[in-house]
Amino acid sequence: MLLLHREEWTIVADYDVIVIGGGHAGCEACAAAARTGAKTVLVTQKIDTIGEMSCNPSFGGVGKGILVREVDALDGLCGKMADLGGVQFRILNRSKGPAVHGPRAQVDRVIYKRNMLETLQSYAGLDIKAGSVADIILERPAELDTKSLKRLADQDSLSATSSAAVLGVRLESGEVIHSRRVVITTGTFLGGEIHIGLKAFPSGRKGEAASVGLSKSLKDAGFRLGRMKTGTPPRLDGSTIDFAHMPKQLGDMPVTPFSFIHDSVPNANRQIACYQTRTTSAVHELIRANFDQSVHIRETVRGPRYCPSLESKIKRFSDKDAHVIWLEPEGLPEHTNTVYPNGISNTMPEDIQQQFLRLIPGLENVVMTQPGYGVEYDHIDPRELKRTLETKRVTGLYMAGQINGTTGYEEAAAQGILAGANAGLAALTLDRSDGYLGVLIDDLIMRGVEEPYRVFTARSEYRLSSRADNADLRLTRRAAALGIVRDSTRISRLDTVETDMAHAQVLLERIVYSPHVWEEKLGGSRQIGHNGVKSSALDMIRKGISELVPGWADLPVDIRRRVVTEAMYHGHLRIQSSEASMLKREESMRLPADLDYSKVGSLSREEVDRLSMVRPDTFGAAKRIDGITPGGILALLKYVRRQV
Repeated sequence: MLLLHREEWTIVADYDVIVIGGGHAGCEACAAAARTGAKTVLVTQKIDTIGEMSCNPSFGGVGKGILVREVDALDGLCGKMADLGGVQFRILNRSKGPAVHGPRAQVDRVIYKRNMLETLQSYAGLDIKAGSVADIILERPAELDTKSLKRLADQDSLSATSSAAVLGVRLESGEVIHSRRVVITTGTFLGGEIHIGLKAFPSGRKGEAASVGLSKSLKDAGFRLGRMKTGTPPRLDGSTIDFAHMPKQLGDMPVTPFSFIHDSVPNANRQIACYQTRTTSAVHELIRANFDQSVHIRETVRGPRYCPSLESKIKRFSDKDAHVIWLEPEGLPEHTNTVYPNGISNTMPEDIQQQFLRLIPGLENVVMTQPGYGVEYDHIDPRELKRTLETKRVTGLYMAGQINGTTGYEEAAAQGILAGANAGLAALTLDRSDGYLGVLIDDLIMRGVEEPYRVFTARSEYRLSSRADNADLRLTRRAAALGIVRDSTRISRLDTVETDMAHAQVLLERIVYSPHVWEEKLGGSRQIGHNGVKSSALDMIRKGISELVPGWADLPVDIRRRVVTEAMYHGHLRIQSSEASMLKREESMRLPADLDYSKVGSLSREEVDRLSMVRPDTFGAAKRIDGITPGGILALLKYVRRQV
């Protein structure tokens, strides 16, 4: 980490915001910063890899699809790009309630990357520069002596305070770019190391160099770096696969786009199929016999529990003799013939990979075009971050994506848009009741990570209101007020949606009949009740009956779907809204900075120690500290109220 005086610099450019890294977090971060009006530059090793889908050729899923919708509601890019490049669209969990529906799309890698690069290259207020960042340039108060600097650098993650401010970055070329705000989105490149069998070499992605200098720079500034790992499966030549006896999975018709500004997608009528096969006991025996041939499966570095490698699945579920594999084409046939075998990420030696692939039904003659591999990389402790994703140690330094211990394109994009907007001074913060982005940030900064973090619907206590279908209603006006919505079409469409929903609500509330009349209209096929209480058409929809509501069929399909969903959850949403308001009142209750937790009473020694170390600024923050029991929370609430 360089500590330079201005006269020592040779500045080649001056920007309001610098974003480092052109992955999914970096793309959203630089675009969001530019939308705030900040003069922004994206610095990335290779311009032609901006927007690269490094692993799976898909976006969305359960929980993750809602995140993509939320990014889109904030005028982000990934949902629009996925729509333009999508080659198969499905709503996962469709048989369950709308709260857990998961929009998902298979995406053509070529189209996605091309559209993302073209969009960013023409984005107003944004420049793109090819280069590798060697150091972050910092400014520290002149009065800090060596002893004070060491004490500040030795602060743990939870109690870290600012001891420096960002002044810019130095590239490996020696060029210096000045800025008071820098966003780091290095993905798996920070100290990245690829593993194939027993081979290990520095790299963040196959064929691309790791970011080693930046990793050292962060350590020198006092950041505690941990190691995590992830992996990707081998790639297959689709022309050598026998799909004849495999179950086929088709896309939905009609298609549900990710973006709220899209009514359809270019490839709606050209959707391609995915196919299902399985591993076999012979595959498991071969891999089990070669566990000693992979350096990646050591347990000292944690990998993703919810997307484990094939080796991990064989170890963890030794009683299972088969695991599902989804064969997912990586794009339209005119762009690629490569197939992504989802479910067999592994780091076996290349010859073992080729052997076990040919033991899988349908892959007996398959040609492997690229071996699977694992990546180990550095990450910071996300408890070092504020809700804006600015670091506590260094003013003006923001982090987003896998550097914060997360996994997945969607989690990266969501962090990127938040960090970029805040670096551009939009002052965007979200809490848990605002949506999954709020849950993601809260979990990271309050709980930290012990394994790569991914979003699930089960992580949110507000999932009935934080749905895929209403992300625009929840977030777009708020984002517009902060100046991060550039697309005027988005606002006009939201105006129309809100007007149409209000009109539908009025229409349904005005139609009121007695139970007897409703039963007559239904031809006696259903009993509505015999209490004599009249019901509105809206009440009928809440009971799941909509076919006889006058004018209902004339409303747009999307509006009908939204109104039905709101009606379905009406009672639950009222309760949840009341609970959210109550929790927000409690969560926002300020805790005295000098509060002596040893005097609270009814707290265990461990609870006193944890609260004293973290020093939460609000009651809500105290509730989410690991190890604090409900009884301890209640005792703290009573104590603070007595003091007030």
